[in-house]
Amino acid sequence: MSYLGRAHIQNMEPVIEMALVATLLQETEEALSVIAHGASVPIPSLEGIEPLIGTFGKGFIFTPQDFMHVARFIESSQQLKNFMKKKESVSPRIASYALSLYELHEPLAEIRRCIRNGQVDNEASAALSRIRKKMNILDDRMRKKLDTALSKYRSYLQDSVISTRGGRYVLSVKKEHRKQVGGAALDESASGQTVFIEPSDIADLHGEHLHLQAEEAAEVTRVLSDLTDLIEHSKYEISINLETIGHYDFMFAKAKYAKTIDGRTVKLNDRGRISIHGGRHPLLGRHSVPLDIRIGGEYRALVITGPNTGGKTVSLKTVGLLTLMVQSGLLVPVGEGSEFAVYRSVMVDIGDGQSLENSLSTFSSHVKNVIGILKEAGPSSLVLLDELASGTDPGEGIGLSIAVLEELYRRGATVIATTHFNEIKKFAAAAPGFENARMEFDSETLEPLYKLTIGQAGSSYAFYIAQKLGMPPALIERSKMITYEATQHSPEAPAIAAAFTGETPPVNVPLKEKKERAPMPNFAIGDCVWVHSLRRTGIVCSEPDHRGNITVQIQKEKVRIHRKRMSLYIERSKLYPEGDYDMDIVFESKDTRKKRKQMSKRHVEGITIEYKENE
Repeated sequence: MSYLGRAHIQNMEPVIEMALVATLLQETEEALSVIAHGASVPIPSLEGIEPLIGTFGKGFIFTPQDFMHVARFIESSQQLKNFMKKKESVSPRIASYALSLYELHEPLAEIRRCIRNGQVDNEASAALSRIRKKMNILDDRMRKKLDTALSKYRSYLQDSVISTRGGRYVLSVKKEHRKQVGGAALDESASGQTVFIEPSDIADLHGEHLHLQAEEAAEVTRVLSDLTDLIEHSKYEISINLETIGHYDFMFAKAKYAKTIDGRTVKLNDRGRISIHGGRHPLLGRHSVPLDIRIGGEYRALVITGPNTGGKTVSLKTVGLLTLMVQSGLLVPVGEGSEFAVYRSVMVDIGDGQSLENSLSTFSSHVKNVIGILKEAGPSSLVLLDELASGTDPGEGIGLSIAVLEELYRRGATVIATTHFNEIKKFAAAAPGFENARMEFDSETLEPLYKLTIGQAGSSYAFYIAQKLGMPPALIERSKMITYEATQHSPEAPAIAAAFTGETPPVNVPLKEKKERAPMPNFAIGDCVWVHSLRRTGIVCSEPDHRGNITVQIQKEKVRIHRKRMSLYIERSKLYPEGDYDMDIVFESKDTRKKRKQMSKRHVEGITIEYKENE
């Protein structure tokens, strides 16, 4: 309602002292109890007060309109104080704040005595009353003389009315009778046919009237100056009232917002424990799927997995936003019994959608954020990381992500992260103090359920989502076949096969069985390979370097991947059944390609391979 209340909101930020957070929540809860039954709190709007405060002590004299604003402010402060006294039983803490409001009876009475209807009243001072009485008597004399002159010169006048020019009374005389009317010509009409003459017997009275006006203005200024001094002597009391009203405005604004979002107070702790029951992101409204999440007990790091558009990032944002709201004294849309930790820092790295061409800049941005987080993270930190291992080579990104998670955990931070990668899920399942969670997905309706389940790792459901978005069924089946063939010799093969067939994997097949180290695979230029971390095929287009990294063409992009992170999918001899071909043809320029004759095309996983027949 007031500029001070809005300033409080603009400057609102989370606090880190648990006792202060508890006080702020109690204030908002009590304010909510006051308005819960439709009570209209008389918060002053403070209209016209803001520009006056800065003029105190600078020699400015308030106008009558300014004093009317001050009077309304004093009156509304008294109304608020009386209102809050009646609410002591339901809001003892915030009702006590009204005791600091000053009533300012004397300044209010003086303003009411001196200012009426936006003007300085005649009774503001004895001198002003005397001056205005003289002016009234003089006005009567002037009107009588004007009436006499109007009657005397009627036959010479253009109009039988009295008008003014420059604040002086004049008669509208026809030009040809100018000399028949005694007095000074002050103006004439645009046509020149009318002359405006001030009668000579009015001129002396007008001079006397001007003198009285000057005396009146001086006395009005003196009255306003004395009244301004009186208000400035109450500067301290006014400042306390303003501060109190601004805080009341802020508290009741938070209460009204809490009523809008179904907010409630929560339990607090300083041990990094979060337990949210039925929590909702405040921007999603009452019809969104509620979030149940807990962390900080038997585990302090949570890895959330699940399909895109399944709610992972929203869950992350909900936890972070509700935490910051609580520490700002806001009631939050959660169920009964919810509990929040009070943190000294909440650090976040939440990115947008990535693409191959922007991967470098995206990864750099993530790394910079994580470096900043690692500098500050400690036992009283909440760290939220979205899409771990994104934006760079998945193999290296996974290793870097796990190392970051380990370091954050070692420093005592509370960590919630989202990912699509199985390696990070496996790490969370095995590491002490870590736990997996998944966003539920209905494979029958192909709809995300937006429900978080803790204790289980989820799938990205890429095939289901692709099918829902209109991917041809033949391509879906081919994708499943590729994935199955690429993973059938891995320890997880039975579980993956079961995911495609709907069968339960044999319980006696260990999913984490260790194998002997396999020999480093060798690939030839032109081989079609399966990249495990990307779950995609590509064409080998370089020999391995001294580190074993190979350039692989994936659609229109070339990426460097270590050869142990891929397996042979289709040998070049099977890929090009006509015989041996110069693989430079695949990557040659368009100009050279145009010169070749009898060209035919073959498509493999979106890559166009061109070759000459019988060559």
